[in-house]
Amino acid sequence: MNVAVLDIGKTNVKAVIVEVGAGRELAARTKPNTVLMDDPYPHFDVDGTFAFFLDALKELHAECGFEAISITAHGASGALLGDDGLILPVLDYEFRYPVGVDEAYDAIRPPFGETFSPRLPGGLNLGAQLHFQKTIFPDAFGKVRTIVTYPQYWGWRLTGVAATDVTSLGCHTDLWMPRLGIFSTLVERLGIARRLAPVKKPSDLLGYVTSEIADRIGLARPMPVYCGIHDSNASLLPHLLQREAPFAVVSTGTWVVLFAVGGDLDRLDPERDTLANVDAHGRAVPSARFMGGREFELLTGGKGAATSAAIQRVLEERILLTPSVVPGCGPYPHAKHRVVNAQGNLDADETYVAASFYAAFMTKTCLDLTGAAGPVIVEGPFARNMLYIEALSRVAERPVRPVEGSTGTSIGAALLTAQVPMPAMSPPGTAASAFGLSETFRQYCATWNRLVRAEAAG
Repeated sequence: MNVAVLDIGKTNVKAVIVEVGAGRELAARTKPNTVLMDDPYPHFDVDGTFAFFLDALKELHAECGFEAISITAHGASGALLGDDGLILPVLDYEFRYPVGVDEAYDAIRPPFGETFSPRLPGGLNLGAQLHFQKTIFPDAFGKVRTIVTYPQYWGWRLTGVAATDVTSLGCHTDLWMPRLGIFSTLVERLGIARRLAPVKKPSDLLGYVTSEIADRIGLARPMPVYCGIHDSNASLLPHLLQREAPFAVVSTGTWVVLFAVGGDLDRLDPERDTLANVDAHGRAVPSARFMGGREFELLTGGKGAATSAAIQRVLEERILLTPSVVPGCGPYPHAKHRVVNAQGNLDADETYVAASFYAAFMTKTCLDLTGAAGPVIVEGPFARNMLYIEALSRVAERPVRPVEGSTGTSIGAALLTAQVPMPAMSPPGTAASAFGLSETFRQYCATWNRLVRAEAAG
């Protein structure tokens, strides 16, 4: 069975055809996810993205064919719908609000023990976005009839059916109580209880593609659209279906999100960007995150490789990158990033090596903060960085298995259709050593830990 997946990432959006029975991608179309900077605030180019999706679906239907559509999207976003569509643009969650607005929100948001959602900057808490829009644009907000979470916004555009889903509501929104599976007290404080669209499971059938869109894509029969899922939870789903706890899944992209299946909710620290996500079955999963993909890109500019000479210099001279390259989030949100022991400029390969070690150490910190145990599965772009994989395995002292390909989110979203069993996954195991990291690396790691702990202590 072929499933078309609309995959809306923070950096890129793509339309993918997944052959579910084989667990593989057959074809894809990709474009950057554009943020528009015109009034009233930075916002996503949803119309441009939707036009891209329709063109891509038409091409992919002619090329491969598909029997269903599923959706996966990044968290911390939602849409305000009125009688004729969007009331306000879909806000870019990286936008920062006036201090007074933030302070007013802090006064009404629930405690961490209720939502397991840490206070994050800008609009990374969806509740903060809604509060900002209601406060600054009261007239427009008064016209809102329905609020949908982000995967379901795209489902609404395809079908006209509005919904929210548990994984998106459970993604540090402040709007959900993961342990109880109900809305938090913030919903009443914001006065939006009657406006939130019905809560559905990601695997629920949302509806069917409207006739107008079906004609544009070239569909000859009704096409089912499934409710959709938060992207990191899409990466987690295949492993939930075939693995026993405990294990951890590291979903990488713009964000590195770690899910500690079988971890400890009571160990979570709201000051260090830990939280409870909600999986596709509606269960709370201890999680931690940092903006690892963005940090890696800022550090390397997409250049460099793990050469022997670069590894040797970085390790022997103890060239260290400290948190946080992107401040305000991750396990060290208030730490000031530094490059330590670099005599002169680093070349592209040396920067790549130091950045890979930095990402591995940050991931290990996230494992510790969530009480993660068992093997570690790495999804997404970092799964192709074998120096990161080996470094993480060494520092975590456990098997780390990279998942080949870049379609973890797409495959997870395709599995929501539940029409065929998923293909068998190989058992986790340690990736073969490619770099021979040994005693020098152990000392390097110890130096990083001492330095970071000392700086965190002030």
